[in-house]
Amino acid sequence: MTRRRTTKKKESFFSSFLNQYILTSQTFPLILVLSVIGILFVLTRMKGVEQDYKYTEVLKKLKVEQVENKELKAKRASLLSVKKLKGFAKKYNLKEPTDKQIIVIP
Repeated sequence: MTRRRTTKKKESFFSSFLNQYILTSQTFPLILVLSVIGILFVLTRMKGVEQDYKYTEVLKKLKVEQVENKELKAKRASLLSVKKLKGFAKKYNLKEPTDKQIIVIP
């Protein structure tokens, strides 16, 4: 029997505390507004962290693409070297064009 009474007493104490201090017309809207502001702050912070991860990922991809671009430019430069071009000319029996074969586009 004592357990029931203490439980009811605790419930009534909690209930009276809620009604008397928390659920009043002045404090409840304040608590509600502060809760919403807190939730919005957390959501904004999470979005910022997510954007930071995406930014870091894009920077990593950019660095990889820059390295690949440098490698391709070096390969192009080696293929367009005078020595390689003369080798291609000999391989495919190419010779310099005559004056009639050259067309100047203004």
